[in-house]
Amino acid sequence: NINPRDFTSDKHKTVDDTVYGGGPGMLLKPEPIFKAYESILEKGHKPYVLITEPWGRKFDQEFAKELSEKDEILIICGRYEGVDERVKSIVDEEVSIGDFILSGGEPAAVVIIDAVARLVPGVVGDKNSLNIDSFSDNLIGYPNYTRPADFRGMKVPEVLLSGNHKLIEKWRKWQQIERTYKKRPDLLKKANLSNEEKKFLEYIEKGKNFEDIFS
Repeated sequence: NINPRDFTSDKHKTVDDTVYGGGPGMLLKPEPIFKAYESILEKGHKPYVLITEPWGRKFDQEFAKELSEKDEILIICGRYEGVDERVKSIVDEEVSIGDFILSGGEPAAVVIIDAVARLVPGVVGDKNSLNIDSFSDNLIGYPNYTRPADFRGMKVPEVLLSGNHKLIEKWRKWQQIERTYKKRPDLLKKANLSNEEKKFLEYIEKGKNFEDIFS
């Protein structure tokens, strides 16, 4: 974590100033940010530089995967009315976590760091869990259950208690496709479905249930 205030030259450690041409709010000055960035370069690092902006490229799982393959990442967090436009000369890409406004870029940076870090080998204990996460293959995750098998009349699907692991695997994939079809159909356009999964989707589009096909 690098604080631009550590790279100021006045006793007040000023990092912001008024906007040229008038207007509300304050703007982050270029000097502290450039000096902070240059201090990183002087140590032999050459990070891929992001800046959080509401109009930037939408951050999603695919973007997270791309960033996880970078050697180093630096995220510049905007504040107030943003940053001096000249800061963009050191930025590789603008990134947004959604169409809404935050008080600063720090919360967005935390989201990005968490999503990217867990894709780095060794960060997540069970690497297999990455393969079944929602959005890992552009499909929503399947529902999970634990004990008791019957809670207030709400029962765990019989297939999960069957011990038939091949059938359970099919059920889970069916659930992923069905959930995605109902909740995020836009993701299906990017999903690389197998022939079996395409067949599942055809059944789902026709209103069929898993039990109708695998009873």
